[in-house]
Amino acid sequence: MLQPVLMINGFILSILGLSMLFPALIDIYDNDTNWSDFVTSMLITMFVGISLFLSNKTKIMQITLKQGYLVTLSCWISVSLFSAIPFIISGAITDCTSAIFESVSGITGTGATILPDVEQMPRSILLWRSMLNGLGGIGIVIFAVAMLPFLGVGGMQMFARENANANDKLMPKFVDIAKWIMFVYVGLVLLCTILLYFGGMGKFDAVNHAISAVATAGFSTKNNSVAYFDSGIIEFILALFMLLGALPMTFYIMLIKNKEFDPFHIGQIKYFFKTIFLLSFFVALWLSLQSNMNFFTALRYSSFNIISVITTTGMGSTDFLDWGIWTAVFFTILSMHGGCNGSTTGSIKVMRWQVLKSYFHKTIVTSIEPNRVVPVKVGEVSVNDGIVNSVFVYVFLFFVTMGITAVALNFMGYDFTTSVSAAIASVTNTGPGITTSIGVMGNYAFFSSSAKYVLCAAMLLGRLEIVTVLVVFTKSFWKK
Repeated sequence: MLQPVLMINGFILSILGLSMLFPALIDIYDNDTNWSDFVTSMLITMFVGISLFLSNKTKIMQITLKQGYLVTLSCWISVSLFSAIPFIISGAITDCTSAIFESVSGITGTGATILPDVEQMPRSILLWRSMLNGLGGIGIVIFAVAMLPFLGVGGMQMFARENANANDKLMPKFVDIAKWIMFVYVGLVLLCTILLYFGGMGKFDAVNHAISAVATAGFSTKNNSVAYFDSGIIEFILALFMLLGALPMTFYIMLIKNKEFDPFHIGQIKYFFKTIFLLSFFVALWLSLQSNMNFFTALRYSSFNIISVITTTGMGSTDFLDWGIWTAVFFTILSMHGGCNGSTTGSIKVMRWQVLKSYFHKTIVTSIEPNRVVPVKVGEVSVNDGIVNSVFVYVFLFFVTMGITAVALNFMGYDFTTSVSAAIASVTNTGPGITTSIGVMGNYAFFSSSAKYVLCAAMLLGRLEIVTVLVVFTKSFWKK
């Protein structure tokens, strides 16, 4: 059972190792002698990867359901561990636990950092952090579109309907799905980079922030995140690409292939944009009434930060903690929303909120009119009971995971607000919390090693949709 799993892990690690060449080239360009650190990391990772691949290579590549779960969990763990090697060898992060935390945060698209001063880091390290965001973003979309539908996790069977219909088949093979997703993803990153450069951002910063925005991840090359640039144009471009990253990647594939848009996608996208528009307007109105800020300035700040939080990116154009405690609470709740299913975003996501909303509407209507038949819908698409049940299970486990994480941190000696905030920020993969220490301008350096491992587990659970991880640890999973 493990042979295909180890083979795929080897292939993924080989790609990861090869990608370490890019930061090494940056060091060479900067005349930094530390280029050898990335080359050493690359050789270690590629040696392990190629060894696993060749020793487990099989001609017939068939993945069972159980192997699908194992591939998903093992790949994310192995990539997280090997991604930490450059941080340690280069000396950028001397503590092994902190290096793993930074790596997990990057690859899961959380964007939480233990670096108190990122501006003092070599450019190669900054690029590597952003590349982890990018690799994780591509990985999670392929995972969400090609794996989750057939693993039946959290209502993602909706995508199986889309992919399995013989008359409206999006892609015939997993490899084709991956190829198209990478094409769309890289295209968005390149376009964002070009626009940021012409918008006034330096080339290196533009590349890093473009990767981070499309991946809805949040790592920045500046301590004060996007607030450092203080540019409405840059904020607009980044907000636009955070939104584009939060849409289903298969939506772009349909657009390119001139396919008829699926009502499931259209329903998600309409709901998502309507939510952002209304929230941005009302928060801007509230800010303009509560302060000396004019409405359009308030709209600039509210829209960027709402888009950043709702897409679980975690970039900040200002420290919204300065807007008051209730605004901070609002943004924390907002981080549980997420973008569209099949996107790079974390958290609960639009489709599940639509299912919950429709189900509660059905419950209210049928309590008044018991004989009336009211279907649960996502947009114009009816949802069966199996999907509704899996959504409820996922949402329940989502909040249980946050609760356990918060309690664990609290037992370790952290105050209630910090514990809850860090738990929510980690499980939703948003990154910044609502306390000054872990806010948009803060970092996670002060957490103990044990707390960092708890947060790493929370980030991975949130990124992998929880059920995918938990099922591997059940007794029935290992029965023949």
